[in-house]
Amino acid sequence: MLAALDTNTEIDTAFWDEAACRNSEGTLAGIFFSEELQDIAKAKSICATCPVLEPCLEGAIARREPWGVWGGQLFMNGKVLATKRRRGRPPKTPRVEDQLPEVPVPVRLQDQIRYRPAS
Repeated sequence: MLAALDTNTEIDTAFWDEAACRNSEGTLAGIFFSEELQDIAKAKSICATCPVLEPCLEGAIARREPWGVWGGQLFMNGKVLATKRRRGRPPKTPRVEDQLPEVPVPVRLQDQIRYRPAS
């Protein structure tokens, strides 16, 4: 069987068939490209248990994904957002529901991550 290659980066994309986010209806796309903290938290939780987290994140880094959750990390303009908060003034005491799950970056990819200031 021939492995699919991302034509822009020459990264093998055959792993996509095993991705936890992949379903035939495409119903999960909304949470992976949402601005809502609850959706982002759900997407990151799905990624945290995904068997292909590492190649997904590696591909997103190589493609400089413009936005969305990829490999458990939130991308904005090709960089990983370390944190994200709601619009407007931050509350005096942090809300539990606003805390995004932390998905560790695989060690071999840590030096490739470029962080963007929090938004």
